[in-house]
Amino acid sequence: MSETPPNESTAPSDTPDFESMTRDIAEVPAVEVIVTVAVNLMSAAAVKLGLTEEGEKHKDLDEARKLVHALAGLLDASATEVSSFHAAPLRDGLKSLQLAFREASLVPDEPGQGPGEKYTGPVYG
Repeated sequence: MSETPPNESTAPSDTPDFESMTRDIAEVPAVEVIVTVAVNLMSAAAVKLGLTEEGEKHKDLDEARKLVHALAGLLDASATEVSSFHAAPLRDGLKSLQLAFREASLVPDEPGQGPGEKYTGPVYG
């Protein structure tokens, strides 16, 4: 019996194919990347606000605050780069999350002090 290592070309690889991933990302327009990140932030914030079917199980307002604030910062920073076709629904979603945060808080923030309001201005419930 020979103790030679198995042929590496037939062994499954545990490392990702970074060359392929880089090529894939290079083909994606910047607006699509920005919108995808924004939607991911919105989804995560909704979960942390308890707006999913399992609601209270995943509710964490501290985490939600961070996500909503990051979303507002991203939308503010990319406002001139993203067309209104993409930006309008994202801004609407952000405002809905800000209102949901205000409603979920036992002691609501003062207007202008809520998550992301430094970028959007005060949100009134």
